[in-house]
Amino acid sequence: MKRAVMYGGGNIGRGFVGALMSLSGYEVTFIDVAEAVVSRLQTDHCYPVRIVANEGNDDIIIRNVSAVNGNDTEAASLAIAECDLMATAVGARILKFIIPNIVAGLRKRWAAGKGPLNIIICENLNDANKVVEGMIKEQLTDEEKALFDESVGLVEASIGRMVPVQTDEMKDGEPLRVCVERYGFLPVDKAAFKGEIPDIRDMVPFEPFDFFVKRKLFIHNMGHATTAYLGGLTGCTYISEAIDNPEIRIVAQNAMLESALALSRHYGVALADLQLHISDLLGRFANASLKDTCERVGGDPARKLGPTDRLIGASLMAVSEGIAPEYISLGSAAALKRFLDESGKAQGEEEALKVLEEVSCLKEDDALVPPILGYYRLIIGGATLSDLRRAADKAKAGSLKNII
Repeated sequence: MKRAVMYGGGNIGRGFVGALMSLSGYEVTFIDVAEAVVSRLQTDHCYPVRIVANEGNDDIIIRNVSAVNGNDTEAASLAIAECDLMATAVGARILKFIIPNIVAGLRKRWAAGKGPLNIIICENLNDANKVVEGMIKEQLTDEEKALFDESVGLVEASIGRMVPVQTDEMKDGEPLRVCVERYGFLPVDKAAFKGEIPDIRDMVPFEPFDFFVKRKLFIHNMGHATTAYLGGLTGCTYISEAIDNPEIRIVAQNAMLESALALSRHYGVALADLQLHISDLLGRFANASLKDTCERVGGDPARKLGPTDRLIGASLMAVSEGIAPEYISLGSAAALKRFLDESGKAQGEEEALKVLEEVSCLKEDDALVPPILGYYRLIIGGATLSDLRRAADKAKAGSLKNII
């Protein structure tokens, strides 16, 4: 049986990528520092995954698994040295802490004359492959860097499956249970593999992969965030609750359509396919059984307002393709309000402009600033969702009229 290492035994590791590896015939070793998770996997060699949907749940058992503690460098590096395939899902901020174990494992592989190793990087991070490569090469000699270039494939992945924070209710008496949605495709960068591409269930090798990265970020993540921030304005707890509000649904759908049109023009892909993707996403957002919260999805608004991230990045691509991102700007304005609330700063146009300049790297005369600030003024002025949606409709109609 082939061996795989899943670095990260959390929701994505157990609930998605590690599960796909196991279901594809691999013996999977999880590396994690959560002792409770590691101990149970070492003892049970299996764990449950529950696929939840409004129409009912399905339970499956993921078998042929074990674990080692990431604090045990010898054990972790040995697992990496002996595996046939590896993936990471630890979170962008944790990556730097796992690099020493990866380097130690690679050195063991090279000393033993092992073949190429492909590492599927499942992190919510722009240019994740380049970031990981830079971190690894900082610890390598010139000779080792040459070996790395020859034998290690850093394969970006686009994680589309939604896996919320697991509550005690969702665990249902089983600490290792992960509840996930049914959607389970794993697009990966086809061009990044070294040697033969492994046969993994529901893995979709694609080239050029940048399209999938941007589709995930600028349609899925942006629409999800817009739903969360607008839901937060009205006190919604769950994403499913927010998307059931017709005003929020219209804004989120139109924001995703703005991104879809920009992506269609930029990459030359069929708009109809992207529209079908949006329809699928809206249905998935409405999955009440996931119990995904606006608090979680809208978390870390500073990152989500970054110049290349889901809101501002999508807006900039839209502008570059001649599209006025009115609905995305409305979502950005709602994110701006949450950012100021969470940072303890006073709500006001002056503070909002500082955030757009310092966090989003937008200059005061940038074309995106007036619409975002305009919607922000309406929000802090007490405008209803209906008022906000009508304002975006009116602005969009004006921009289309100017184009025509």
